[in-house]
Amino acid sequence: MNVLEVDQLEVTFFHGKEGNKVVKDVSFAMKEGEIVGIVGESGSGKTQTSLAIMQLLNETAAITGGTIRFCGNEISSYTEKKMQEIRGKEIGMIFQEPMTALNPVHRIGQQIEESLKLHTNLSKLERKKRAMEVMKLVELPNPEIIYHQYPHQLSGGMRQRIMIASALIMEPKLLIADEPTTALDVTIQAQILALLKKINQEKKLSILFISHDLGVIHKLCHRVVVMKSGKKMEEGDVEEVFHFPKEDYTKELLQAIPTRRMSFRKRRKEGMQ
Repeated sequence: MNVLEVDQLEVTFFHGKEGNKVVKDVSFAMKEGEIVGIVGESGSGKTQTSLAIMQLLNETAAITGGTIRFCGNEISSYTEKKMQEIRGKEIGMIFQEPMTALNPVHRIGQQIEESLKLHTNLSKLERKKRAMEVMKLVELPNPEIIYHQYPHQLSGGMRQRIMIASALIMEPKLLIADEPTTALDVTIQAQILALLKKINQEKKLSILFISHDLGVIHKLCHRVVVMKSGKKMEEGDVEEVFHFPKEDYTKELLQAIPTRRMSFRKRRKEGMQ
């Protein structure tokens, strides 16, 4: 069964009477338990695609074509009230910079439990118990202490784990991760990728992972969608796309990976000898 089906999606930004399409006829699907990456440079439309799925587009933007189906239900035409019923409950989302997503004046525990307060009738004690469980799931040390702390007291990597915990607390069927490791150093980035892979394997959680880095996509994802200027350029198994890219743009993205660039230069040098 497909958890997500995006069919000929179009997203347009409006400036007065004029419109600028930023997502153009994009289609892809995700199976249950699958990790799919969307990769492309800034302005490729990858983030707008993810925001369209969640109906979190800027007020000047709108879905102007195509459909989005989640677990068989067309959600692209849902009202905001209806989207609130599944947003955070059945579809979770984590963002690039957790410090801007977390509220600086609220304690960590309050923020992790926010979806539970919105979507359940659990008592305060039951909410805390569930928060402790999910904090352990994302491998936060000393969850009892962190529960009472504020975002500024934690490192970037720990804040991102908090965001993941918040997104997972309702046990959603789909997690959308918009560049969640971009602001982190290489070591912490690797830890977050390993954590997402572990959660995917243990919970059979479907993950839509947005990134500009094809190297990161290769480490985590099963399949990849390559986007440029709002269009889908290529789609396929991540190993196939990584080793046998069909489009020139995909090849250029691969050349941006340092190890691949060095390998390319080595092969080129050997060919000249």
